[in-house]
Amino acid sequence: MTTTHSDKAAERGEPGYVWRAGQERRLAMIRQWSDLDGRILDNGAGLGTYLEACGRVNPDSLRVGLEVEFDRAVAALARADGIALGVGEQLPFAADSFDLILSNEVLEHVADDRACAAEMARVARPGGRIVIFAPNRWYPVEQHGVYWRGHYRFGNAPLVNYLPDPLRDRLAPHVRAYTAGGLRRLFAGLPVRELHYGRIFGGYDNIARRSPRLGGAIRRALYAAEGTPLAVLGLSHFLVLEKLLPRDPAAITAAFNAVYATEPSELDPVLAEMQYRTLMENGADDDWTADS
Repeated sequence: MTTTHSDKAAERGEPGYVWRAGQERRLAMIRQWSDLDGRILDNGAGLGTYLEACGRVNPDSLRVGLEVEFDRAVAALARADGIALGVGEQLPFAADSFDLILSNEVLEHVADDRACAAEMARVARPGGRIVIFAPNRWYPVEQHGVYWRGHYRFGNAPLVNYLPDPLRDRLAPHVRAYTAGGLRRLFAGLPVRELHYGRIFGGYDNIARRSPRLGGAIRRALYAAEGTPLAVLGLSHFLVLEKLLPRDPAAITAAFNAVYATEPSELDPVLAEMQYRTLMENGADDDWTADS
């Protein structure tokens, strides 16, 4: 596990370097809404830890990741069936491609979160699931640090997200935090329906590692609080959506067009020039990657 922050920490956040109880708990939540079969997209795969975990649960699934940072994409490739280098605002996949799309603490870092939401809705197959974890505005601590006197200062910054937007955004211009309504509005008008929403607390694995008894007590107390009004203070939103069946294709097209100021350009889905294994070489049909 890294003890320092990477040079992309402010812009991209830190990927999951290790797999611990907190990640295992989130995987269990995902499994409540998906069998982890079929085609899975981790939209912001980092080092591929969730794709690897999905493969342990269901080795027959086709596990694909999208990652914007080249070094992370290279590392993730060993844990996935394929990795595309690109951005969430312009997913290099055909519509109706994936049975499950995971976005784990990613939306807060992208340039256009509304476009990212639309792209996830576009590439999910009808009946497919979109599972989102995103930072809660009312968690008492901003975990991404703050920008102060010309420098990013990483670590836990208390009460930053309670400030009015102009002040909050000056201190944390590199990351968003969402209210429940703000997160839901990203998907307003898109062909999806909400299956589940909740706020969850973290794994507190560092505390549990140093003091198992204290860590266990904190987990028990906070996980119990998830079923009470105190959940409003949770670390993250947990949102599960389902892609709707296409009843009115023209209306669905209009909804997507309303999101984009311009048509998204197509990206090379597999970085063939860098000699990645392509998705087709891993047995995928050749009708679900965008034409390059």
